[in-house]
Amino acid sequence: MKYLSYAYRFISNFAFLALVYFSLNFVGTYQQRAIVAALVLAYAGMRAISALRTFVFFKAIEKLELEARRLGGLAGEGPSAVSSRKAVVKNVVEQRQAGEMKSYIDLLFLGIIVVLCIAKIVT
Repeated sequence: MKYLSYAYRFISNFAFLALVYFSLNFVGTYQQRAIVAALVLAYAGMRAISALRTFVFFKAIEKLELEARRLGGLAGEGPSAVSSRKAVVKNVVEQRQAGEMKSYIDLLFLGIIVVLCIAKIVT
């Protein structure tokens, strides 16, 4: 399921890239192309800021994971509670890593889109 979510994120970002590419190539005049490119740049900038803010959130989750592991060893509860806590921490780690990978995919495509828009404005 994790790889399916990566594939979905890749395909949706690729579709957005293709939409931007074809819309910038089929616009006739330079002024219209520059306006479309500026609007896409603004949208890509907002999405990039949002993706970068998620890394701060993931860093906080990583600190909480480490603290939960440390406190889990000190709790002194039975083996079933320790194993269930380890399973929860493992699940959180997997979800955090998957979220980070999705953010990297988003940032990759947003970077490509920004370069494309700047190239269309300059030329």
